[in-house]
Amino acid sequence: MKTDVIIVGAGPAGIFTALEMLRRGSRKQIVMIEKGASVEKRACPKAKTGRCMNCKPYCHITTGFSGAGAFSDGKLSLSADVGGMLPELIGRDYAQEMIRYTDRIYLDFGADQHVEGAEETEEIRDIRLRAIRAGLKLVDCPIRHLGTEKAHRLYGDIEQYLLAHGVEIRFGVSCSNLILEGGRCLGVCLENAKGENLGELRAETVVVATGRRGADWLEQLCIEHGIAHQPGTVDIGVRVETRNEVMEVVNRALYESKLVGYPPPFRDKVRTFCQNPGGFVAQENYDNNLAVVNGHSYKNLKSANTNVSILCSHNFTFPFNQPIAYAQKVGELTNMLADGRILVQRFGDILSGKRTWEKELTRSNLQPTLPDAVAGDITAAMPYRAMTNIIAFMQAMDQVVPGFAADETLLYSPELKFYSNRVKMDERLTTNIEGLFCLGDSSGWTRGLMMASVMGVIMGQRLARSEA
Repeated sequence: MKTDVIIVGAGPAGIFTALEMLRRGSRKQIVMIEKGASVEKRACPKAKTGRCMNCKPYCHITTGFSGAGAFSDGKLSLSADVGGMLPELIGRDYAQEMIRYTDRIYLDFGADQHVEGAEETEEIRDIRLRAIRAGLKLVDCPIRHLGTEKAHRLYGDIEQYLLAHGVEIRFGVSCSNLILEGGRCLGVCLENAKGENLGELRAETVVVATGRRGADWLEQLCIEHGIAHQPGTVDIGVRVETRNEVMEVVNRALYESKLVGYPPPFRDKVRTFCQNPGGFVAQENYDNNLAVVNGHSYKNLKSANTNVSILCSHNFTFPFNQPIAYAQKVGELTNMLADGRILVQRFGDILSGKRTWEKELTRSNLQPTLPDAVAGDITAAMPYRAMTNIIAFMQAMDQVVPGFAADETLLYSPELKFYSNRVKMDERLTTNIEGLFCLGDSSGWTRGLMMASVMGVIMGQRLARSEA
């Protein structure tokens, strides 16, 4: 079997590669390979069962058309200062220009016109001042919030657009390996959900855009095939949940506060990520049965709580070069303590050196939005350095948002972000393997919906220009 362009992964980077090729009038035949389901068939049974069912062969929250990010919170960060290292590769001004261009595509498909945090108000200035006093930096980043349920509809419309314009999307199909000969990528090897061989698909161009979930798989391919790459950063942290009243001012002024700090004694980078006002904490499952925590936010359905991630960046040096495996081991140990589920602990109990008990959660002002999380002791699995960073950062955050580091504030673990394998490429996204391109979060260059979409748009424009 042969086609012109193969796109492995139907997340934002892959989707926008195909979409931009069509918008630029490309006549190339495009085949997308996606191990998950179409948007309309993606559904998590937890809404009915009340607990994670550890779905096989994959988790519908993390896998399928539109990828994992769109089904968590659906937020588009509109600043080049947020979303990964792509601006370092292509230039900040060009990255910001492409964010504006890509944002217009989202608007064309029905994204909400309203942008959060776009104006400099007195409340925002006051938040920034308190952050400065606490030794933190408030990153200015307007947010366009799709909302989980509206993101389903928007990406569903994009899916139908691609299909209507001749893109072939093969759902339930995985790429097991790349076909390389003489320094050139000639295609991919395919298999179904049962691991049965489906043969080869060849093309002059192969775009790998497997998302955060595919980072480990891509890293192994890089090692096997000599794809130039370097170990990068892995993020280890927790999902923090408070009452909406605690976060009221920040939620109203910014919707999502992006704060960065380098707390003592280690001075590692620690940041907030993916804030969900009135949101819900959620469990996601990876292929290796690793359960990780995330957060959802909806346009209409609201809880009494706000959740936000606190992530510690870990950079490793020679001779260690397996940061993804390191983070997975942290997650596996936490899962072991929670019998395969998410662990939750009150902040006051962490400071007191004791575990949290289920009965103590029921007495609190703050009720968990992840009801099947297991009360326990996250410090028994979290590395000392990461835990020390998290505690120091939360205490600094308490100066910006009084009550954030209250005794009853909940910390869920593990929250892990795998971006570690950064594929080496130039500003034209060219790798050392002819005909092979690696995009999105799995490439190590982006972190999040908007920047991954931007990388796809740039790739789509390049492929369309090659026909001229």
